[in-house]
Amino acid sequence: MICADELGPVIPRTFPPAPAWSPDGHRIKAELDYSRGPEKTWVYGSLRPADGQALTMTASSRNSVFYQQFLQLIEDANPDGRIWIVTDNLSSHNSLSTRTWLEDHPRIHHAFIPVGACWLNLQEGWWRIFRKAALAGQSFANPDDIAPATTLATDQLNSRAGPWIWGRTTPPTRSLRRRYAYLL
Repeated sequence: MICADELGPVIPRTFPPAPAWSPDGHRIKAELDYSRGPEKTWVYGSLRPADGQALTMTASSRNSVFYQQFLQLIEDANPDGRIWIVTDNLSSHNSLSTRTWLEDHPRIHHAFIPVGACWLNLQEGWWRIFRKAALAGQSFANPDDIAPATTLATDQLNSRAGPWIWGRTTPPTRSLRRRYAYLL
């Protein structure tokens, strides 16, 4: 079983240097320079909950072609047995071209999660860890800078990966510190 999802768009943007102070002691305010231009990058990711190993791929769009490339990466990384992919019902996951592609790859099967139940996909929890490792506090100048950061963070997270279990662990029982006896 493999959980898969897309993260994005990750938008490259650079920030101007921090504003300085004027000679009379006032802070000089920099103009806000932010736009959601065409330079978006999507990160495709998969998590194998049995051992916690993840696989990521960056793409310039979120469509069936890139999703099929990602499925091929998953198939290459898991050479034995059937592959069940738990994912949402995005149109590229269930498009005609994807279904045709899946007919030529009989080892791969989809299991779609219900609408509005994204928390059932363990990939969502892995994205939270990934964002902190790869994207938090980063400023990317162009889309080409996002791919190395993604690869590095995935390799670092895979080096210390462990099995993923859906749900919380049982909290430890608390022993009583002292017992008091009240006498009347």
